[in-house]
Amino acid sequence: MHSTEQTEEIFAQLSWFQRDRVDKARVMVVGAGALGNEVLKNLALFGVGHITVVDFDHIEEHNLTRSVLFTHADAEGRRQKAIVVAERLIEMNPAMEVDAICGDIAYDVGLGLLSTMDVVIGCVDNRLARYHINRLCMRAGIPWVDGGIDGLEGTARVFMPGENCYACSLGPEGLKDLAYRMPCAGIVRRNESAGRAATTPIIASIIGAVEVQEALKLIHREQLEAGALTSLCGRMFCYEGQHLTTKFVEFKAYDDDCAVHEQWTPVVTSDITTTTTVAASLQQLRVLLGDDNPQVTLNDCFVDFVEAKDDGKQVEVMKPGRAVAEYLETETPLRGRRSDEVYQHEYSVLDASFPFQELTLAQVGIPQQDILHVVTRQGDNYIAMRGA
Repeated sequence: MHSTEQTEEIFAQLSWFQRDRVDKARVMVVGAGALGNEVLKNLALFGVGHITVVDFDHIEEHNLTRSVLFTHADAEGRRQKAIVVAERLIEMNPAMEVDAICGDIAYDVGLGLLSTMDVVIGCVDNRLARYHINRLCMRAGIPWVDGGIDGLEGTARVFMPGENCYACSLGPEGLKDLAYRMPCAGIVRRNESAGRAATTPIIASIIGAVEVQEALKLIHREQLEAGALTSLCGRMFCYEGQHLTTKFVEFKAYDDDCAVHEQWTPVVTSDITTTTTVAASLQQLRVLLGDDNPQVTLNDCFVDFVEAKDDGKQVEVMKPGRAVAEYLETETPLRGRRSDEVYQHEYSVLDASFPFQELTLAQVGIPQQDILHVVTRQGDNYIAMRGA
């Protein structure tokens, strides 16, 4: 445990370090595994004022060899990573505010919430998750720091709206591969989380430290722009531990025609929340936008039923698309059927023709503090939901 006074004294020698800026900083960390543990520990030691942790996974025994914030009791109880690290950070620094989101960055983090952050730090282990972080950050105009580890090797890089875009760096083939896999998000998420690469606490510590260092530079934006600090934006830091080598690789890609980094502006505020029904939401949007048929574009489709391809058997689902694969495995007479063995009857838009008007926005899969993409005759509109 440490105090703000101790942090002030310890970091006073850093000429660029501004205690008040760090106290007020808002940082989102996506991923609370080995790399995320190191990043979160460092943010707490620096005294960052507000942290939001996002992770959908549970703690298992194999996490304990490289995750400083987890214990055997956590693994035995299969506790959720996001909740546990939030508790441990508060124990380290009670002055902090830490929020835990036990969910997927692709679907469970509202764009309105993300847009309140100063920086996002990615501690994920697959391209699909990085793509989703990048998409949200580009829409919100927020910079993000990426780290990757594998064995004794690791990389770190920075992406900033208007300068460097992860999606652009993938190229046409990489984007095509992601587009092919995205409709099966539930399956992809489980397969990629199960295929864990072997890592060590050493490499997690090194790359996590670099990520936090870069995040602190982005928090001290004036010093960075004045040249007192140098960002990794446009370069990749590469560390190889077996032979102890480091290098920088030019890594910058920004295509002006890329739809992924189109910023959602201007944003109009509303009183809509996740507890508002579809019917009430559409009525508020009619009044707010002066259009008799607003259409809310869903980030994830809503599935009312599935039908087996072989025998035509139908089963009611009434869940967002991301939940269908797990539902088929555990809850229905179609148990054991793969997603590619059924047809999904789905909706990608909420409008007057949507048949389940009594459902809340949460029930159709929209997260808290999201920004709704609403299409009217006048064009695209971006509507901020009110926090719960």
